[in-house]
Amino acid sequence: MPQHFSPDEYTTRQSRAAKAVKEAGLDAILLFAPESHFWLTGYDTFGFAMFQCMVLTADGDIALLTRMPDLRQAQLTSTLKDDQIHIWPEFEGANPADDLKNLLNSMGLANAKLAMESDTAGLTDLNGQRVRATLGDLPDASGLIRAQRRLKSPAEIEMHRKAAALSDDALDAAVQTAGPGVFEGDVLAAMQGAVFKGGGDYAGNEFIIGSGEGALLCRYFSGRRHLSSTDQLTLEWSGAYARYHAAMMQTLVIGQATETQRKMHAACKEALEACEAAIKPGAPMGDVYAAHAQVFDNRGLSEHRLQACGYGMGAVYTPIWVDFPMFYENNPLKMQAGQVFFLHMILMDSDAGHAMCLGHSVLVTKTGVERLSRHEPQLFEL
Repeated sequence: MPQHFSPDEYTTRQSRAAKAVKEAGLDAILLFAPESHFWLTGYDTFGFAMFQCMVLTADGDIALLTRMPDLRQAQLTSTLKDDQIHIWPEFEGANPADDLKNLLNSMGLANAKLAMESDTAGLTDLNGQRVRATLGDLPDASGLIRAQRRLKSPAEIEMHRKAAALSDDALDAAVQTAGPGVFEGDVLAAMQGAVFKGGGDYAGNEFIIGSGEGALLCRYFSGRRHLSSTDQLTLEWSGAYARYHAAMMQTLVIGQATETQRKMHAACKEALEACEAAIKPGAPMGDVYAAHAQVFDNRGLSEHRLQACGYGMGAVYTPIWVDFPMFYENNPLKMQAGQVFFLHMILMDSDAGHAMCLGHSVLVTKTGVERLSRHEPQLFEL
């Protein structure tokens, strides 16, 4: 079985989740987020792009409704037994929400108090409308399992450490490959290849790569160019191991860095260290954003920074590797030991045409923070 954790680990997670359902005053929750499915049972598939739902009751019963192509996926990757896996039939006019209703009835949940996850790419608006038309306007409980997933077990932390090592390997590959005249595609291939060679997975979204004017973008875009003799290359990527992520970000300077680029890098490094110092168990996430903003603002760079400086890391699926919450202004959510975050310091100066980004993932400890990357936040000139 390709499950990544022990049976006891899954039993503990399922007990915690069922307790949370009960404490929320629910009889059951309808789970559409693939992250919830994976965390609870190990079920690993991109089949969430179609209709699938996992039912978790307050008593700890679990059932999966999915398509036929994912039957063996569930059998081979999850803790689910055959009688917990249910297939909805596909034909013209089929409505899987009807099959979900029938499943709930068979579980004794016909008149139960239900809630659902709706804040997820695992439930399209069309399918959400079908569910509500069939089962009524169920309340949203998207944060229920997400809150359980925030605190990582020792076994999960080990997965994040492996992901961070793969991210470091990818940075090494980028630095060894990039240089004047080099094709961006070769850099990307080297980075992704390093992750795969290390036993890693596809990340939750595309690796971000852009040079020249494209270095000021913090999204992936299609198209490749060769690096100039004097250039800038912004990269944002993540190693992924057992779906767990540890993202990094770096702007590499091609040629010799200008004085402006050196100042921007120094500001990013100071901001990154200030954010690390602000991460403390029990402190609000807004403190981290404030630390980042203060450094940039004190250096006269307020108009070039963004409105967030990082977010949670976890075992996540496409389309993005963001595992909420995010570091933004006045976020009151308290940080806890055992959480993993990605910190990104991003400066985009459109007037000067300069980008400078720096970031890595960290683990919240009982006393503060631990960097998961082996790399120092240095300035690379290639």
